Amino acid sequence: MRCTVIKVESASPSDTVGLRRLVEEGALRPQDVVAVLGKTEGNGCVNDFTRGYATQALKAWFAGNGGSEAISYVMSGGTEGILSPHFTVVSRTAGGAKGVDAGAGDGEIDGAVGDGEWAAGGGVKSLAIGTARTPSLQPEELGRLAQVEHVATAVKRAMAEAGIAEASDVHFVQIKCPLLTAVEVYDAQERGCSTVTEDTYKSMGYSRGASALGAALALGEIDGVRDEDICHAWELYSEVASTSAGSELDYCEVVVFGNSAAAEGPQFIDHEVMTDAIDGAALSRMLQRHPEASVVQVLAKAEADPTGYVRGRRHTMLNDSDINHTRHARAVVGGVLASLVGDPMIYVSGGAEHQGPAGGGPVAVIFTRAQQA
Repeated sequence: MRCTVIKVESASPSDTVGLRRLVEEGALRPQDVVAVLGKTEGNGCVNDFTRGYATQALKAWFAGNGGSEAISYVMSGGTEGILSPHFTVVSRTAGGAKGVDAGAGDGEIDGAVGDGEWAAGGGVKSLAIGTARTPSLQPEELGRLAQVEHVATAVKRAMAEAGIAEASDVHFVQIKCPLLTAVEVYDAQERGCSTVTEDTYKSMGYSRGASALGAALALGEIDGVRDEDICHAWELYSEVASTSAGSELDYCEVVVFGNSAAAEGPQFIDHEVMTDAIDGAALSRMLQRHPEASVVQVLAKAEADPTGYVRGRRHTMLNDSDINHTRHARAVVGGVLASLVGDPMIYVSGGAEHQGPAGGGPVAVIFTRAQQA
């Protein structure tokens, strides 16, 4: 198996011009694509319809160009600050594919990369990616133990699909999860069921938190969880989960990124945990660990510290009635990380409930190994 990641800029949520150009240049084969992660320029809140708009446009484009109906679409709204709207396209082949440069990170084609020292079974672990989805969730299941358990099962399935045997080889778990709308809350009440909250915006946090704890449970990062722990017991968290809520789906999409000896190719992934929103040192440590490798993509979570302080200094992100705190956090973390890699076209998602320590969050980098002579 060979997994590759390539990113392409977008002029709007429905822009597929860059994808078409990659296909024409031979850098992308739609039939190999298994997932697309996107940053769209909406508000990232309940009424951010840019996520669904982008998903609809991408589904139509891939359907018309030989893509699979099973592609996982994870659209994260909000490109505050210097974050640049784009799509991160994940491909997977049976291995040994020629003609497409697995090392291309921004649509640049440098010629086909041979298997060589990156061949499966050669002792070098390469990027491995698996996808899975949960069943549709009932409104009363969202943000509760039922969602945690569904996600945990899906994470394990995605790991198996990716050929990742050890939890320690998982470096990022991207989950797209649903939220509650007023109609869904009403529907549950009409059936005599209660929802975790009647506040549609708060439901996003509960859904993100339950999904993150599902990943933590699957990976052995926590021993167990109760309904009352979700969005309360902040000491329970995953160091690799990244979850994003939206109204465009009623199930959870799971994309597991890791390394496996069963995979081949020059790309690989590593991760660290940011302790707070300005912890750029976490990313720097990864860059220092792999000085000869080039950065393909940065994936990270952002959160306004719930204590109201960052390194002993008061912040006002939680008190702003005009701009939601998740939007502030994306702008801050995006600026910190982009300054280190010199590229604002990175994937930063807001709202990090149970995703890293409170106020912090995971950050992962997909690298390409330097080609050996």
